[in-house]
Amino acid sequence: MAKVDNGLARLNRRLNAIPQNVRAAVQPALLKAGTALADDMRALAPVDDGDLKDSIAVTPGGSTTPPYSQPGGRQVVPELQVLVTAGNTKVRYAHLVEFGAAPHEIKGKDGKPMGSDGHFGPVVHHPGTKAEPFFWPAFRLHRKKLASAIKRAIRKAVKDAK
Repeated sequence: MAKVDNGLARLNRRLNAIPQNVRAAVQPALLKAGTALADDMRALAPVDDGDLKDSIAVTPGGSTTPPYSQPGGRQVVPELQVLVTAGNTKVRYAHLVEFGAAPHEIKGKDGKPMGSDGHFGPVVHHPGTKAEPFFWPAFRLHRKKLASAIKRAIRKAVKDAK
């Protein structure tokens, strides 16, 4: 465990050593990469009423992601990062579209049966839904290309700072 902690401490020291002008120069490349990824996710997202597609957001460092967004929910994005998320207060089902849902029974609190109107009543059987992946396939498709673009921007910013 000490080796992991030393590695993390070393990484944090190296990140803190990056001059502020280099950090500022890299941020546009991060936003551009995040926007390209979000565009691809929107292109792959299934469209029923368009809410899921509209919920895909790019959040820059220092900002807060939308509540109920996937992956991770509401969180503050660290500096020198960009997060692409799907979901918000209106769209709380992005993970169910991505991974699908097995057939199951919907019950109320304490395992008591609940009707479709939210009141106690007969058990409601949900037939399940098939997965319609859009988020992770887009990420896997463009991971290397986006990482290369960000590394190029970092190298250029460091070279220009000298």
